[in-house]
Amino acid sequence: MVNGPARDGLEVRIAAEAAALGFATCGFTGTGENPLRAARLEQWLGEGQHGSMEWMAARLEHRRSPQGLWPQARSVIALGMSYAPAHDPLALESSPEHARISVYAQSKDYHDVVKKRLKALARWLVAEEPGAEVKVFVDTAPVMEKPLGEAAGIGWQGKHTNMVSATHGSWLFLGAIYTTLDLAAAQPHRDQCGSCRACLDACPTDAFPAPYQLDARRCISYLTIEHKGPVAEEFRAALGNRIYGCDDCLAVCPWNKFASEAQAIREFLPRAELVAPRLAELLALDDAGFRALFSGSPIKRIGRDRFVRNCLYAAGNSSNAALAPQVAALTADPDAVVADAARWALAQLTSGL
Repeated sequence: MVNGPARDGLEVRIAAEAAALGFATCGFTGTGENPLRAARLEQWLGEGQHGSMEWMAARLEHRRSPQGLWPQARSVIALGMSYAPAHDPLALESSPEHARISVYAQSKDYHDVVKKRLKALARWLVAEEPGAEVKVFVDTAPVMEKPLGEAAGIGWQGKHTNMVSATHGSWLFLGAIYTTLDLAAAQPHRDQCGSCRACLDACPTDAFPAPYQLDARRCISYLTIEHKGPVAEEFRAALGNRIYGCDDCLAVCPWNKFASEAQAIREFLPRAELVAPRLAELLALDDAGFRALFSGSPIKRIGRDRFVRNCLYAAGNSSNAALAPQVAALTADPDAVVADAARWALAQLTSGL
């Protein structure tokens, strides 16, 4: 804990500095455990809805509260950075010769971009408040960014379980700074979803058992990014041409009409070759080509094999017989999962011949 004289307007100054660094929203909350939030996490894990993401359960005690991860923490600074797209994320739905990559992955890796600015804000805070201790987090530590963001007043967890902002819609990257400073906590944000269920109805795989509940095992983002083996056949057609992530539940959120394109953060401008990539070109990638194309991208972490697996499912859904020779060649791929996906895709493409 940092003691000393009153710090008039520190929260206001932190928010101003955060805005100067490109954060769209900033709020403050405490670090104690929220029993309801912890109970929901335990229930979700207990029902196995986290799928193969064992790391979610492995550090449960750290996720239950900020102090569970860092006992000295007294306050959380919750931050959001907009990545609202200029184009319609659903526009390629009727273009099966192209692949659909989630908006957040079309640009530079957000982990690097957000963490760089979080560190800058943390350095500023320590300079302003000598003796303060800080830790910064962006999605790779056992931190419940979305519930903390709601508690800090920067938005609310919508029925799709993602953060929604009344001014930035569903397009927010979240980060957090834990600190030993005592900061004035904001009021939790009020849920403003109302009777709307657009996100629930838009899900191609019915991944929402109920509003505010997500079964990751049915989620296309999970299936294309986290899931390592063959995707169950019941979901393959529903993948459509989505090869990395899924934006459907985010894109249909009515609150997005208030979101403005994220021009201020240049690193979030999409790379032209990832906005509407052609499946034929992606299917031709070997490991070296994959690494070169996705250097500096979050896509790189899933590796060539899982990526090509996804592209093969998209090829099988394309009805484009011209892809059959490429797909057929991949039935002999050294990776068994890729070969399995290729056999399925080839059967789809040749079933009507």
